[in-house]
Amino acid sequence: MTDKEVVWQSAKITHKGNVRDYNEDACLILEKPPLWVVADGMGGHEAGDIASKMIMDQLQYISESDQLNDLVDSVDDILTNVNTNLRALGREKYNNRTIGSTVIAMVACNDYIAYLWAGDSRLYRIRDNKIQSLSTDHSEVQNLIDQGMLKPEDAESHPAANVITRAIGASDGLYLSVGIEKALHNDIYVLCSDGLYRDIVESEILALALKYAGETFCEQLMLLALSREAKDNITIIFAKSDIREL
Repeated sequence: MTDKEVVWQSAKITHKGNVRDYNEDACLILEKPPLWVVADGMGGHEAGDIASKMIMDQLQYISESDQLNDLVDSVDDILTNVNTNLRALGREKYNNRTIGSTVIAMVACNDYIAYLWAGDSRLYRIRDNKIQSLSTDHSEVQNLIDQGMLKPEDAESHPAANVITRAIGASDGLYLSVGIEKALHNDIYVLCSDGLYRDIVESEILALALKYAGETFCEQLMLLALSREAKDNITIIFAKSDIREL
């Protein structure tokens, strides 16, 4: 079996958008183990900040492993613990108010990646000049789309467009969706909060990813998003795989 070296190029950016006075989003990039995370807090000023920040504060202590399953289990355990802490915090200090956050996390081991999510923050993959959403939103409109009751192009204008069905801190039991795939050379992964795709379509993300990389890609995509309504916070992470045979 041929040994491989996998090097990741990563960058991140976050912004409060054009309307809101504060940013409830948070993001994290780790080198060892390779980990990328976007969280979109909810619960109002301060509370949403607490939720997304707690996710980042805890995930930065994930243990290294040469087994992808161990890394997935670690992310799951940490987020489950955060969920428990947020439920307790809501009861004790916020009059039973829900303090929560969506999350999309991607972790890499050799040339495989795993992604875990709750809510409507997304993971896109760009491969062979095509873009694909690897995550599926946990949302009311996605449920309607899955049931054939709503067309995808009508989702953003639907009255329930902002209603999510799963989040860290939203209920006592946390159920994360998980996906695993083999990363190929020059794959590009884009993690984002919903503030990005409310105004930006996938073809625009693809066009910029084929033209720019790293920090420049994040900056150019953010500038494009901010040229639109940008009514929500916006967070973007870029990750590109460089896989070399040894």
